[in-house]
Amino acid sequence: MKIDLTDTTSSKINKALVKARRAVGTPAVGMVLTLVIVTDEENAYDALKAANEASREHPSRTLVVIKRVSRSPRDRTKSRLDAEVRVGVEAGTGETIVLRLYGEIIDHAQSVVLPLLLPDAPTVVWWAVDAPLDAAKDPLGALAQRRVTDTYAAEEPIQELEARAKSYAPGDTDLSWTRITPWRSMLAAALDQVVCDVTRVEVEGEEFNPSCELLAMWLADRLDVPVARSYSSGPGLTGVRMESTCGPIVLDRADGILATLSIEGQPDRSVALKRRETSELIAEELRRLDPDDTYEAALRFGVDRLAESAGRAASETSAPSEASAPSPAEDAPGPVKKAAAKKAPAKQEPAKKAAAKKTAAKKAPVKAPAKKAATAPVKKAAAK
Repeated sequence: MKIDLTDTTSSKINKALVKARRAVGTPAVGMVLTLVIVTDEENAYDALKAANEASREHPSRTLVVIKRVSRSPRDRTKSRLDAEVRVGVEAGTGETIVLRLYGEIIDHAQSVVLPLLLPDAPTVVWWAVDAPLDAAKDPLGALAQRRVTDTYAAEEPIQELEARAKSYAPGDTDLSWTRITPWRSMLAAALDQVVCDVTRVEVEGEEFNPSCELLAMWLADRLDVPVARSYSSGPGLTGVRMESTCGPIVLDRADGILATLSIEGQPDRSVALKRRETSELIAEELRRLDPDDTYEAALRFGVDRLAESAGRAASETSAPSEASAPSPAEDAPGPVKKAAAKKAPAKQEPAKKAAAKKTAAKKAPVKAPAKKAATAPVKKAAAK
């Protein structure tokens, strides 16, 4: 059943929802959560289709928020709310309310959504496109226990990952991270079959694919080894190669459907690593609504590594007087820390000499002549 409402309010939408529920013979509410989808008109159909398929596993009330920006300056000041209430076959196993916002009410979408949330049930907000950089501080994100973004839909995915790390709050997650769950499970299972130490890892995939970057961050964080990043034509992730003391461990997927797992001393095995649909990703995210600590650790580790690389590059090109400041790379693990330690003494020495000369020049007029003669040899010895 479908009910169209034009220039309506949240109160009228609630009344229409109760009326539609009674008309189809389901007066009881059997939903387990509220899923709020923030999207545009172009992507609304695909997002709603994915939510309806995910509702088979998680019956929910789905609120689709579509912000319609008018081209006419006069119409931008006129607030209007149009709605579609869908119950029954057209809404999957739950309820669907499509909200179209016009005018100034676009900036106050939370005031429309709040009265429509299920009481005493968790709320999940999913930005299909144009996600805010700080999801937790967004007015709609503040209503949710779980906030789902998709870095793959951003224009600059790598910069988007850096912004996600800086603004991370418990409850944040990203579909680019959800896409690599089968890869992480398969790699962990492969390492459980051997008793050896991994010395180096290489992740191969599309150049601007955030899932490839997140997998490399996760491996570097968990294994504490150098992780190289190589590029291919895709689709998505195409392979992971781990060098170990027992020989290479390779997981290769060239066609996006079937992968081959190769372990030294064992026969090659074919494993299913099909690229999953959005509905499967959303269903996975709705299974657990607690904070994802593994995602947080991998995300922040990768961004810290980028910051360390930028700090080393800046310190190498800086003036000698500025080189005395400690480099961020000094706290980096493994090879990065060793390289920073070797370069530090050479850069810090000129700054120390300059500081010593300035101190001597300031103290000289105050001291007596006899003390000058006494302290001169000491200064020369210290300089040596």
